[in-house]
Amino acid sequence: MRYALIAALIAAPTLSMAGPAEDTVAARQGFYKLLGANMGVLAGMAQGKMDYDSAKAQTAADNMVVLTTYNGAHLFAPGTSSEDVKGARALPKIWEDFPGVQAKAADFQAAVKAMQEVAGSGQAEMTAALGPLGGTCKACHSNYRAD
Repeated sequence: MRYALIAALIAAPTLSMAGPAEDTVAARQGFYKLLGANMGVLAGMAQGKMDYDSAKAQTAADNMVVLTTYNGAHLFAPGTSSEDVKGARALPKIWEDFPGVQAKAADFQAAVKAMQEVAGSGQAEMTAALGPLGGTCKACHSNYRAD
């Protein structure tokens, strides 16, 4: 909750100068930054860039589960693609294949739940769950995000 408030305070000046489409893109990017921050903790531990800490790993996984329960459909309003808004990375293909996007989101949610089940159990278990979780990220990014 604290991080959401901090993100909102940081984004507020930018959002006040933007239009509705830009606001939606900023909110969408903020949501994914929160997911990425937690994924970064897990990846850092798996890669040995930080010491494995079962409590921190569990918190990161729990945070991701909470984030996946958020109904973010409004974050994908038509007119907010990479062709519509400067700085947006969502490809127009999202709106052409929304059932495909939803299927990938369901795969991601399942992988996040699997991570939650093992994140605090040990580094080996967490690392094993990270591959499939990262794979769900890549599957969506490869199809629906401009890099």
